[in-house]
Amino acid sequence: MPSVYALKPAFQRRLRPLVGALARAGATANQVTLAAVALSAAGGAAIALAPAARWPLLALPAVLLARMALNAIDGMLAREHGQASRLGAVLNELGDVVADSLLYLPLALVPGVHAGWLVAAVVASLWTEMAGVVALQVGSPRRYDGPFGKSDRAVAFGFLALLLGLGARPGWWLDAVLAVLVLLALVTVVHRARRALAEPAAPAPSEGVTR
Repeated sequence: MPSVYALKPAFQRRLRPLVGALARAGATANQVTLAAVALSAAGGAAIALAPAARWPLLALPAVLLARMALNAIDGMLAREHGQASRLGAVLNELGDVVADSLLYLPLALVPGVHAGWLVAAVVASLWTEMAGVVALQVGSPRRYDGPFGKSDRAVAFGFLALLLGLGARPGWWLDAVLAVLVLLALVTVVHRARRALAEPAAPAPSEGVTR
């Protein structure tokens, strides 16, 4: 299914010079992973502390873009610079769902936003990541299929925050969009599960973890 994730290779090519410089400077993949979580926490805190202000909402797309870059960088450091580790794999998976929760849930505090639909969209999004990881348990590669993967969520929530930051009034249209996001997340869960089950079971690797 279509997904913004398909653009990842081109995004990585643009980041490769920076990744090389970070590796030479001694930066580690795990440090970058934790930096992405800290950035998300700061962005979410800004919204939570000033839910009626526009500037945290207008800043959210930039925070999301920077987080996407950090997420790509940590994986490239791990794969291309010999930094893959079991700890890194754990931090990578947990970091993504923790960062999503910290960054998106505070949007429920924005005046006029239906907290129930917002929370439902975030929770359903977390289920998609669970479905992607569970694929490993049945011998399939980690699933990143769309239509509502991590990158797609960043675009969707970033665009909604931008609209609200520019003065769009929350209303029925926002409830409808959030309901669609919940539906897309559920479709993604089913799609990832079906793709995982359709993959021939692969033997579990004896050593080494990749991102």
